[in-house]
Amino acid sequence: MQRKKTAVIGFLGTTLDNGFNDKRWQRWRPSVSLCLHDDLLVDELHILYSKRDKRLFNVIVDDVAQVSAHTKVIGHRVTLASPWDFADVYAELYDFVTGFAFREDTDYLLHLTTGTHVAQICWFLLVEAGFLPADLIQTSPCPKPDQYDPQGRYQIIDLDVSRYDSLRARFEAEKAQHWQTLQANLVTQNAAYQQLIADIEKVATRSNAPILLMGATGAGKSQLATQIYALKKNKANNKQALGAFVEVNCATLRGDTAMSVLFGHVKGAFTGAASSREGLLKSADGGLLFLDEIGELGLDEQAMLLTALEAQRFYPLGSDTPIDVSFQLMAGTNKDLRQAVADGEFRADLFARLNTWTFFLPSLKDRIEDLPANIDYELARLGSEQQYQYRFEPEARAYFEAFAMSHAATWQGNFRDLSASMTRLTTLCEGKVIRMPDVKAEITRLKHLWALPSSAQHQVDKAYAPSLNEQQAHADTVLSRHLSSDDKDALDPFDAVQLAYVIEVCYQHSSQAAAGRYLYANSRNQLKSNNDSDRLRKYLLKFGLRFDELKFDGLDNGFNQSVNIDNKPIKVHEKRC
Repeated sequence: MQRKKTAVIGFLGTTLDNGFNDKRWQRWRPSVSLCLHDDLLVDELHILYSKRDKRLFNVIVDDVAQVSAHTKVIGHRVTLASPWDFADVYAELYDFVTGFAFREDTDYLLHLTTGTHVAQICWFLLVEAGFLPADLIQTSPCPKPDQYDPQGRYQIIDLDVSRYDSLRARFEAEKAQHWQTLQANLVTQNAAYQQLIADIEKVATRSNAPILLMGATGAGKSQLATQIYALKKNKANNKQALGAFVEVNCATLRGDTAMSVLFGHVKGAFTGAASSREGLLKSADGGLLFLDEIGELGLDEQAMLLTALEAQRFYPLGSDTPIDVSFQLMAGTNKDLRQAVADGEFRADLFARLNTWTFFLPSLKDRIEDLPANIDYELARLGSEQQYQYRFEPEARAYFEAFAMSHAATWQGNFRDLSASMTRLTTLCEGKVIRMPDVKAEITRLKHLWALPSSAQHQVDKAYAPSLNEQQAHADTVLSRHLSSDDKDALDPFDAVQLAYVIEVCYQHSSQAAAGRYLYANSRNQLKSNNDSDRLRKYLLKFGLRFDELKFDGLDNGFNQSVNIDNKPIKVHEKRC
């Protein structure tokens, strides 16, 4: 079996590799030492260097050629405005790695010894995220300084070994300071979303007032809440250490269970309460409580939650002793709470308390320009979890993105749909490379999933932005009763939806005059003639339709559905002529 090649990637050591006279051969130099080991055959040595270090790079190339003739040294010029700026170094290395042509017949090693500690942390991130399919190698000089040994030592680093937890912790600390720059799921080209994130960051670091996140299912409310907590914790000093992050989905809470989970109970408070329970509000004391889907919380629980927020105390079930708490509340919902208040399903006073900071998270379709970056994020996340580097063939990537950003892709589940799609693609692909057949099969799968009957969640999402596809489909159903296929297809989408609405209004009124009065109620006084019946007649004739025929067809077809007029559902009862 043919041996796989070995390639090492690393920075030029501007200090450790330095040396231009013959004395350089009498000391250890990390880049050259890589090629001095009999048990480590380096076929390619990729060295990143800046323009000002071109001379030193050329010296290293010549020296490696003398000690290891079979090693090919390949230079990569990089430009770093500041080698100590985390965001700048990460961006430069990310661009280098994503543009690098990794080969399946080669094992890659990442040289950690050279470069600043910021570069080392960024390398670590790229390896852990799966962008760089390499093991880590660390070189060091001989432990006895007086011993002549330019070869030195090397070791391959196992990222799972506990002794490297300090490096992981160091990386996490640096990453937390740059959460908005480095978190791939927050990278965006959408100006409105950029401003939203900037506003949330200000609020998270300056205020402890409740925060309400509103948006469709899958828009990223829970993930954003987690990152807000991480940001607040990083900003807190030792005297104001932030408590725990406690999260619960209110849709899972019902009856006494809801009260017990949120507020706790004492032993014997209700049947089955064999022991006391602390409750999530107490667990979140000094920290942050995130109530996802707060619109599903019962009215009684809403009342107790409001009291806890305003009085900073509450009574556990069955207890006469109050518990003092201080926590910040964050809430998420895919319902429009304004409508829920109007419908009596949500307390107006609690909504007013939550409404200090309300942020509306856009759906994936509203940030479609960010889809490529989110594909990269999902590939990195899945690669990190499974210790692989996944990638698309260029043609397959272009094909998938073209579909994903088209009107045919409805992304009903938003980012959850995208995450699931990428999970399927990476699971089913061969050799960790996503090819055209994989993409075409996944597109077929997505179309099939989105073609299923509207789910309850889809109905909820309509409260935020009614689907254009749904409106057009409904209009098509109405128009099919009265127009030929050719006439229907010739209509502009605007005319189709408008005409379908007018027809439905005609179904609801006993006469053409009554339907006209309803349709032209606001513009009647602005015209010289207020003959609403005639206006409606002329409008219908443009499409070859007559009111009496519409009325007859609507009744004869057993038309029986709710039509929303002025946001008031009106029941149309079935009649027969």
